[in-house]
Amino acid sequence: MDYTILALKIGNREGTAQSIQAILTEYGCLIKVRLGLHNLPPSSCSPLGLVIMELVGEDAEIEALVDKLNEVPEATAKLISL
Repeated sequence: MDYTILALKIGNREGTAQSIQAILTEYGCLIKVRLGLHNLPPSSCSPLGLVIMELVGEDAEIEALVDKLNEVPEATAKLISL
């Protein structure tokens, strides 16, 4: 069984959150598992984020999701197949 994992690095979480969330909602049927992380120093909330997702679906749809995420400023999406 193969796994399709998407790693999404987000800079400026507050400025990009709405755009990212809209894209993830649009492609929500592809997302089997989603885990969001961010580095949280004791005194403040970090502007950086990391989202790890397991995806299921057609390759063309998955590539379209990755392409849309990479169009968002300060976002970098990469696929990992295991």
